[in-house]
Amino acid sequence: LDSLFLSLKSLLHPKPAGLVLQYGTAGFRTTARHLDHVMFRMGLLAALRAKKTMSTIGVMVTASHNPEEDNGVKLIDPMGEMVAVAWESYATQLTNAEQDALLTTLKDIIKQEAISMDKKAMVFVGRDTRLSSEDLSQAVLDGVSSLGDHSHDFGLVTTPQLHYLVRCQNTNGSYGNASLEGYYQKLSQAFVQITSKAVKLTTDQSPLRIDGANGIGALKMREMEPFLQQRLSFNLYNDGTSGRLNHLCGADYVKVQQRSPQGVEMVAGERCCSFDGDADRIVYYYHNPQGHFHLLDGDKIATLISTFIKELLTQAGLNLQLAVVQTAYANGSSTHFLQNNMKVIVECVKTGVKHLHHAAQKFDIGVYFEANGHGTVVFSDSAEEQIKGLAADPSLTEDRKSAAQMLEDTVNLVNQTVGDAISDMLLIEAVLAVRGLSVQQWDKIYTDLPNRQLKVKVADRRAIDTTDAERRATSPAGLQEAIDGIVGKYSLSRSFVRPSGTEDVVRVYAEADTQANADCLAYEVSLAVYHLAGGVGEEPKPLQ
Repeated sequence: LDSLFLSLKSLLHPKPAGLVLQYGTAGFRTTARHLDHVMFRMGLLAALRAKKTMSTIGVMVTASHNPEEDNGVKLIDPMGEMVAVAWESYATQLTNAEQDALLTTLKDIIKQEAISMDKKAMVFVGRDTRLSSEDLSQAVLDGVSSLGDHSHDFGLVTTPQLHYLVRCQNTNGSYGNASLEGYYQKLSQAFVQITSKAVKLTTDQSPLRIDGANGIGALKMREMEPFLQQRLSFNLYNDGTSGRLNHLCGADYVKVQQRSPQGVEMVAGERCCSFDGDADRIVYYYHNPQGHFHLLDGDKIATLISTFIKELLTQAGLNLQLAVVQTAYANGSSTHFLQNNMKVIVECVKTGVKHLHHAAQKFDIGVYFEANGHGTVVFSDSAEEQIKGLAADPSLTEDRKSAAQMLEDTVNLVNQTVGDAISDMLLIEAVLAVRGLSVQQWDKIYTDLPNRQLKVKVADRRAIDTTDAERRATSPAGLQEAIDGIVGKYSLSRSFVRPSGTEDVVRVYAEADTQANADCLAYEVSLAVYHLAGGVGEEPKPLQ
């Protein structure tokens, strides 16, 4: 470790004294002007992680669906997954070390992880379209080079593209070619092959309307267009030419506000989708003939995709275990439909992508989507081998062969590393095409139970503890019994409470047979939380 050189380099990226940040599920996120030192240090940490794993590591500069003035950074592990949990705490330690303690902190990590410093490492860096991203990604590159290591700057990419590139690099190309062209080719080829089996591309021949959130996703859809060989007709809105990133548009806005984004012309019955700022989330929606907004969120997407895969497995005669992984926020109707109608295994886990991804990996095929539209499908090595083997079997009947080949194309169309708005969109479009479904028919697969989410301010969020994938409260005493009593008064109802991960707030979720009952249930449970878990400020008011 060239201490003098490193000290001098780090002075070019000074840390504001006293600033403390925490590496969470989304990495680091805050206003862009506080991030220069963080980026430099994440360059250092990524180089150490690359040396430790003897693999290429990724660093993505983005703040996803946050406002344009924010930015952030996340590290990507060798198989394109989120960085190991132990290294999240190293990231926090290294970022918060005051200037004079930086070298000591770095040396502690090297010692603790027994990292050999003589091997050269490789780090892949990518960024979104924010004005601050170019300078910040340069700070990451500075961090990598100040340890004498190598980097490849991919420039403007979606977050899932960088995850994909890292995995390709570390699997010596067996997952795909580690270039943007490789990504476009792999996905497009699979999409073209699946949709070539469709009678017609969709029952509603209208082009898909895509809201690009004025972000990187719009840019990359334009790049991908020629590869799709006119198999997908789409119109791009909020493409970044004039509007502000995530402002009154994007998947998060549409999901939270339950309305269509600004800048998209809605036509009754025609399907639309929105990406988020870094294109790792997607939601679909449409207006019915009366002009009412209908949202198809992560639950509806997971149901469409898992139903499609389940039918193909049956047709191909493949006995593979398919599961859908949900959180407590998944609508009760979707859980009921999957378990009772489709006879699919449903597993419920704690909120957070890493919990979902990890649980999905336990099955031959795991489908997971958060309600916000972040999700993907993961296939075990054995499942992939069986699908490939069957697709190549010359002795198969035409029906089985067609299903096996479609499964193989589905494996190639999915970005298994992480939720990917572009890949998910192409898979949804392929399913709608092959099944001849309109967006309304997809929406009618099941009807969501009316639900309501509320927040209750408390003195200390740690007063609440939960179990059973956050569906039941274990403390404070008496709270779960109170919730059970309230839920018992309403039909088709359930409710749960969980502490926020970031603020002193308890989140309340309630669903019931009618919206009025869901609202009353949410209010009564909020009142119980307020009185039993140390509520502060005004007590919750009825919604009616």
